[in-house]
Amino acid sequence: MWKISAKCTSIAPVIAFITLVVVNCCWGEKSTASPGKDNEFYTEFKYSPARGLGYEQGVTRRDPSDIIRAGSRYYVWYTKTTRGSSGYDAAVWYATSRDGRTWTEKSEAIKRGSPGSWDAQSVFTPNILVAKGRYYLFYTAISKPKTERFSTAIGVAVSDSPDGPWNKHSGNPILTTGEGQWAAKTGAKAKAGAAWDSHVVDDACLIVRDRKYWLYYKGRQMGLNSAQTKIGVAVSARPQGPYVKSELNPLIKSGHEVLVWPYREGVAVLIGPTGPQKKTIQYAPDGLHFSVKAHIQDPPKAPGAYRPDAFSNTKSGKGISWGISMGSYGKWPHLVRFDCDLARKKTGRSSL
Repeated sequence: MWKISAKCTSIAPVIAFITLVVVNCCWGEKSTASPGKDNEFYTEFKYSPARGLGYEQGVTRRDPSDIIRAGSRYYVWYTKTTRGSSGYDAAVWYATSRDGRTWTEKSEAIKRGSPGSWDAQSVFTPNILVAKGRYYLFYTAISKPKTERFSTAIGVAVSDSPDGPWNKHSGNPILTTGEGQWAAKTGAKAKAGAAWDSHVVDDACLIVRDRKYWLYYKGRQMGLNSAQTKIGVAVSARPQGPYVKSELNPLIKSGHEVLVWPYREGVAVLIGPTGPQKKTIQYAPDGLHFSVKAHIQDPPKAPGAYRPDAFSNTKSGKGISWGISMGSYGKWPHLVRFDCDLARKKTGRSSL
């Protein structure tokens, strides 16, 4: 049997205190996470091919939307280009599947805008909302090449069918960057007082909550890098806006990619592999005040999930169990399927 000396016993509380301080400093927020599989917010991710959307030399497919089901088919939208690996010179395409594993690429859904328009250079990072019998496809855009100083904006296109045709909303863009000015004509430093989302608004992810449309998005201040991206929300009474940013923004201090879903009475969010709160799942009963609930490994890159109750105004969210994500940040990004266990448990570990 191990013997503990009086000296060791006396320093034990000190060690425990130091450990607590270090943990709290590392995460920067109060964490109620508990380790292990007994935590309902804990999951391990498994990856498999998304056949039809996998690696293809010379083709980039990235940043998939959340997935919806219409009739007997699942739908996903994504950024596609043959002009490099980024989404800053691209268009929005879509694919369908009967089983969520084998996909058929269809066609371009959202085209770039005409020269001189707000979305002339690229349209990318799509996401979908189904409301009042219509389909609303949100997307991010830039007006000029990435090599020039630019800012992003979010717009929406509307259709009576998930297969289109899509008509761009006359009020686009529906969400723009916050106020801010560059400190000089060259360089990447902002003047004091620039808004947290003064350079980038991107990656719309929508749910219906309290009979309103909650658009969660990522934002970044001028002069900061992708690891300093944060998450906020804007709310509207109508699918096409106008969307009003929350005064509580930013809600989360990390989040280069945005995936939220209804869970129980609140909202859950997955934070990917960058930022001070990276590799966490967080939860807010009110959809605004998030806290860390689980620490995860190997999270999906730029994920979109099948969220069957995302638009149902539910107060009893069921969670998610699969989706589509990026399989690589390499030269020719492609898409893969991920499976997880973030669905509410009825009798044991269940899935949707």
